[in-house]
Amino acid sequence: MHIHFVAIAGTGMGSLAGLLKARGHEVTGSDEGVYPPMSTALERWGIPVEIGFRGENVSARPPDLVVIGNAVRPENPEARAAIDAGMAHASFPDALFDHAISGKHSVVVTGTHGKTTTTSLVATLLYEVGRDPSLLVGGITANFEGSFRDGAGPEFVVEGDEYDTAFFDKTPKFLHYHPDTLVLTSIEFDHADIYRDLEHVEQEFRKLVVGRPAEAIILAASGVAAIDRVLANAPCKVVRYGVDDASADLEARGLEAGPEGTDFHVIENGVDAGVAHLAAFGRINVENALAAIGVLRARGVSMEAALAALPSWRGVKRRQEVRGEAGGVTVVDDFAHHPTAVRETLDALGQRFPGRRIIAVFEPRSNTSRRATFQEAYAAAFGSADHVVVQRVDDAPIYSAFGEVSERLDAARLATAISDGGTSAEACADVPAIVERLASFCQPGDVVVTLSNGSFDGIWQKLLDRLS
Repeated sequence: MHIHFVAIAGTGMGSLAGLLKARGHEVTGSDEGVYPPMSTALERWGIPVEIGFRGENVSARPPDLVVIGNAVRPENPEARAAIDAGMAHASFPDALFDHAISGKHSVVVTGTHGKTTTTSLVATLLYEVGRDPSLLVGGITANFEGSFRDGAGPEFVVEGDEYDTAFFDKTPKFLHYHPDTLVLTSIEFDHADIYRDLEHVEQEFRKLVVGRPAEAIILAASGVAAIDRVLANAPCKVVRYGVDDASADLEARGLEAGPEGTDFHVIENGVDAGVAHLAAFGRINVENALAAIGVLRARGVSMEAALAALPSWRGVKRRQEVRGEAGGVTVVDDFAHHPTAVRETLDALGQRFPGRRIIAVFEPRSNTSRRATFQEAYAAAFGSADHVVVQRVDDAPIYSAFGEVSERLDAARLATAISDGGTSAEACADVPAIVERLASFCQPGDVVVTLSNGSFDGIWQKLLDRLS
């Protein structure tokens, strides 16, 4: 088939494009904002990408299937041309299920936080125990050096996003993957552009849970009230996992951070099953590892084999990824943008770099983070940093399904609130100003972490160049 992707540079869209290309299809695409790591990945896979959306991208040589990304609006000229001409078209989730997942055991990892890391962990552990899984994840995994894998084994492991599917289908993506094994890492309010409140978010997760067949298995984090509510009418077996929670079916105890990662005891149904080693830091990553171990146990893998496989996991790009060191300053890049993810990331970096000053640089970029929604929550989230720099929020329109957004995040007020809480903070206008400020402020031994769900204008490389 000739398959064309409209908005190909999204993490999920690009990954599916690469997988289908690897299966022998002709794949083309188009997009406007194309940046690493997806831009370099698409180039490496030999997938041509047109910059900008134009009707002739599909009309000049009509493809067999047009896959339309969820960032595409109804007025997009390319999507419009395909639909008006009656070309076969599909949303990304439907294309993924129909052309990749169908016929496999669907392992779907969902939740507000930890999806990418946990998906990568599950696939890595399944691979290490010889099950040859398929994978599609919204990030670049170190173990597979990419965001997808086409395996011959029975499992297809996929990251299940709660964001909506397409302009012509407003249901969450994860409903389209029909999970046989479902992981629920967390449920919090996010995506304020399409969800009204936490109850609205829970409503969609509840649909996912009650739609599972009786033979399915759900792995769910313990100690989360929203997850408890969502699981109230689960029609299938549920396994809970958690850190220092004796009520959990799968528990981690005795966490010890060392130079190479974190060691902990795994307790299964009240019995100490052995010591695990994870090449990562922070409570949240231990929870993610427990979820992955739980999936392997649900798939019939022994605990001994699962624990033996865990040290092989090497992480995901843009998740506490060290980008380099210059002038004695270590620069780390991370995807964190929700207050909980920011807090957990900073706590983890404190364990990874004990005794060193942690400087957090935050870009409020998403449709949610640029609102005032988490104004107070962000002030508390940065408490474990030693200094914080917040980029000022621009006045560009913020997409919302509920009308115009009037209340915006106030970066200056956020910096003041962080400072009032005991952590020095400041707001800067743009990336060049931030880089110059850091260059004058940083000292040898400091760790700078950039926090953004976008490219942040390549700030980490610009900082490394300036420090050099």
